[in-house]
Amino acid sequence: MKKTVKGRAFVFGHNLDTDQIYPGRYLELTDAEDVGQHAMEGVDPEFVHKFEAGDIIVGGRNFGCGSSREQAAYTLKVRQVGAILAESFARIFYRNAINLGLTVLLCPDISQHVADGDVLTVDCATGRVINERTAQNLQAEALSEYVIKIIESGGITSLIKKEYEGG
Repeated sequence: MKKTVKGRAFVFGHNLDTDQIYPGRYLELTDAEDVGQHAMEGVDPEFVHKFEAGDIIVGGRNFGCGSSREQAAYTLKVRQVGAILAESFARIFYRNAINLGLTVLLCPDISQHVADGDVLTVDCATGRVINERTAQNLQAEALSEYVIKIIESGGITSLIKKEYEGG
């Protein structure tokens, strides 16, 4: 995990559900590259063609609502999302994202201060977010040391292997 992430913002609205993030018709896919080709397809079929590794997803309230499928967070990890900033997250999506090693930050009212294509700089340790276009400083909730440790390890499974199995 990079402590500071800088990337273009892709802004989505409220109540973005897991089927929009990763449509259920692709659940049988298991190859990471195949899974990654369908990220955000339910809301923006051209997303994977515009998105570059390290870019940032911005959401409104209730990001990741819907089913508890882990593939929604996994497809974003495979696409190498730099961070996901949202006003609130569905609880299961939030935990799935962290457990897979994705950086997710709660940032009140962010969707009112960021437009598609704005370049954001995010300090994941402090929660400071700078919109480079407007020079506006926003404050997200900082990640705990333990969550940072999970993300830096590449996910909870990798962390457990490293700490308890010597891997």
